[in-house]
Amino acid sequence: MSSTLFRTKKVEQSIRDTEEPEHALKKSLSALDLTVFGVGVIIGTGIFVLTGTVAKNNAGPAVALAFVAAGIACALAALCYAEFASTVPVAGSAYTFSYASLGELPAWIIGWDLVLEFALGTAVVAVGWSGYIQSLMENAGWTMPAALGSREGSDVFGFDILAAVLVLVLTGILVLGMKLSARVTSVVVAIKVTVVLVVIIAGAFLIKGDNYDPFIPKSKPVEAGASLDSPLIQLMFGWAPSNFGVMGIFTAASVVFFAFIGFDVVATAAEETRNPQRDMPRGIIGSLIICTTLYVLVSIVVTGMQNYTRLSIDAPLADAFKATGHPWFAGFISFGAAVGLTTVCMILLLGQTRVFFAMSRDGLLPRFFSHVHPRFKTPHRPTILLGVIIAILAGFTPLTELAALVNIGTLFAFVVVAIGVIILRRTRPDLPRSFRTPWVPVIPILSVCASLWLMINLPAETWVRFGIWMAAGFLLYFAYGRTHSRLAKGEEPAAPVDQR
Repeated sequence: MSSTLFRTKKVEQSIRDTEEPEHALKKSLSALDLTVFGVGVIIGTGIFVLTGTVAKNNAGPAVALAFVAAGIACALAALCYAEFASTVPVAGSAYTFSYASLGELPAWIIGWDLVLEFALGTAVVAVGWSGYIQSLMENAGWTMPAALGSREGSDVFGFDILAAVLVLVLTGILVLGMKLSARVTSVVVAIKVTVVLVVIIAGAFLIKGDNYDPFIPKSKPVEAGASLDSPLIQLMFGWAPSNFGVMGIFTAASVVFFAFIGFDVVATAAEETRNPQRDMPRGIIGSLIICTTLYVLVSIVVTGMQNYTRLSIDAPLADAFKATGHPWFAGFISFGAAVGLTTVCMILLLGQTRVFFAMSRDGLLPRFFSHVHPRFKTPHRPTILLGVIIAILAGFTPLTELAALVNIGTLFAFVVVAIGVIILRRTRPDLPRSFRTPWVPVIPILSVCASLWLMINLPAETWVRFGIWMAAGFLLYFAYGRTHSRLAKGEEPAAPVDQR
């Protein structure tokens, strides 16, 4: 049985699968499109919220160094993703990479993990987007009925209609084609980055040097208050540690790391990229560099505008402008956050549908979902199915307890991809690699260690729920996937049709 559980799918076969007429995605993305996707999914509420939390709880003005440390940890994983995505330009990201290096069962496990990660991530972001929109509506004097708002902490049971509608609209855009999705994303990302740049430039004129003293606090100040638990931290991570000094910077890095989650989604679009060997590394690494730079600049500005002990936890940027006598920026920042979450939601949904599509094309899930739309050349069936499910999930579920699963799922994927790079270097040294992760196996090993360290810091409840989901995945694999996979049946992909 072990030989069947760890049978690998040859890279050449994975690439041939992408040429089957009924299962071929349209190649329309460029390096710029991929970079925009990366920036679109990485920059979300993290840049508007996490800065205040970790500055007040852990690092003080040195939160900028925490963002640098987190960016380096992500860069280690990004280098591994870049090699795989350029070598195996097939939809599915970590799932496809695992199938080529570790075997079928590990691939199924990581695919099942990614389905959960992207589904919950999309739902959580949609609920967050709804909260921002409702806040803007209330500022304008409009109030959503309680039964249609389902705000966090509300005593009224309701259906969050805004979150559900957002998911359904984005589902429709994804069905209509990747190029349309890329255009929508480009417009929204341009607005989002403009808001961030305005905040940086305007805030730079309000910086006071005294606010940087001390730059690395050695202990928690009395002014910080007794309770520093941020609702966002509790929602996303389930924990809010508080220590200062040099170790406080690394603790802060483990929190702000989650503001970077999303660059791995870029790899799911490898099959729809015109020149993946060249453009995938550029898109993955380029988006990470841009976002790290913006995060560092924002953190420098906000801790210079207002002393870190007085920063707001829930809305540090907006409240810092209010404290300096510029309340107009609060609404402007909320608008930027709401617009920004739109692309985060869409790209997470994109990532999930591509993983689901790849798994169904391999037979591990019903092959019904592996057929592309005859006109739009998109995986419309899984996109519609998952879009409806996530819309219902976002509408009815606050997701307070489940959201931390997004984090552990992402870190687990990072570990698998890093290990896969080492294995594929040994088993298939002959493969053409347009991009090679430097210093193998040192870089992948460092990536594994960094991810495991962050996983260890997640709460025990998250590990229990993750274990339950994985157990359900094992049952489904042995009940269906193991016997229906194309490798088990010895199927070869159909020859591509000559369309000249």
